[in-house]
Amino acid sequence: MESQPEIVQQAVGYALHGWEIAKGWLLSPAAWSQFGLLVMAWLLAMLLTRRLRPALAQLLTPPEAQESPFASARRFVLMFLPLLMPLLAYALTAMGEGVTRSLFGSGEVIAFGKRVFLFLAARLFVREIVTDPFLKVLGRFVLMPMAFLYLFDLLGLAAAKLAAVSVNLGNISFSALAIIRGTVSGALLFWLGRWSNSQSEEFIRKQEELRPATRELAMKASQIVIFGAAFLLLMSIMGIDLTAIAVLGGAIGVGIGLGLQQIAANFVSGIILLLEGQTTVGDYVVLDNGEEGTIVKMTARAAILQTIDGRWIVVPNEDFITSRVVNYSDAGTVHRYDAEFSVSYDTDINLIPPLIEAAVARLDFVRQDPEPPECELRAFGESGIDFAVEYWVEGIEDLPHKYRHQVLFCIWNTLKDAGIEIPYPQRVVHHRGLPNAAPPAA
Repeated sequence: MESQPEIVQQAVGYALHGWEIAKGWLLSPAAWSQFGLLVMAWLLAMLLTRRLRPALAQLLTPPEAQESPFASARRFVLMFLPLLMPLLAYALTAMGEGVTRSLFGSGEVIAFGKRVFLFLAARLFVREIVTDPFLKVLGRFVLMPMAFLYLFDLLGLAAAKLAAVSVNLGNISFSALAIIRGTVSGALLFWLGRWSNSQSEEFIRKQEELRPATRELAMKASQIVIFGAAFLLLMSIMGIDLTAIAVLGGAIGVGIGLGLQQIAANFVSGIILLLEGQTTVGDYVVLDNGEEGTIVKMTARAAILQTIDGRWIVVPNEDFITSRVVNYSDAGTVHRYDAEFSVSYDTDINLIPPLIEAAVARLDFVRQDPEPPECELRAFGESGIDFAVEYWVEGIEDLPHKYRHQVLFCIWNTLKDAGIEIPYPQRVVHHRGLPNAAPPAA
């Protein structure tokens, strides 16, 4: 054996030590009594589970339509009902261990059985309860190996071995145990942060009494608080000095401020927009460059604008602060538009205003308040006399084409019915002969 590698020698030594312990258990009356207690604890746990599980399932199952926080908590606890039997066996075994140690002065066998029940609980937890793919991977490759080492009372030894292995990064030294603990803790913390963030966003969206801008601001604030707390807690778990992080963060912040000024400006502009609430999700806006549409989403960097033809435009938040933006939703739902047309110079223009005003007023979407339709003479054009009818409508959908084309149809039909000509561009060319021109040759 001396010629074998050290790890093989250690493994053989652990195996021989385990065999000696097993032989001692097999030949010890106290060990057989502990085996009996383990069997009794298992049978009693099975009996109690058959009696308690239906009652607990009925107690913890809320009505399907109930969505209150208490109902969500009941559904969460209900998921862990498969662990009832191994956990009852673990609790009964723990009580039996106390009795055994007081009577016989030893309890290694029953302590091993208690660890077996805990191992079975961990196995059931990973196989039947965990559904999230990320958590299932952690359960298989982290929780189950730890439970297996704990089963044979090797968890402390493995931790000591990993703590003795160090990884050096410049002047900073980490143990392998600290890296593993930090990786697992970080994965769990940020998964929990993501889950908490989604739950908080869903809760805030349901608060319909809050303004949309206030809801967006509350969601952004909760996201910053949740992930900020997760980061600080992870630094504390890994034992990293937060003072050094603060100095490093200040230096990085200066570099980001110089190199990413535009992103920082958009982020601050987004916070201002959310605080003021003058532009928020659902508003119909027209930008200074002529683009228009409904705001469907506001992020920390930009707003998503959906145009009337279904296209999405990403507009930086800074544009809403530094340029002129027309917000039709903020101004109200009643708006005035106009439709221009022309009539021939042969027309009695005194008949046009009352004729067109009465026809447009009969359209079902045209409002009589704050003003009824009004037809105005605009100009004497090259080909005809230019008029325009102004009208008020409610709504900002499809600005302004949804209403204007119906008004123009109405004007066309009204003028045709009245026999009034709508002119089109005409040119009159006068041809004059040149003076003193010679007559054409015969």
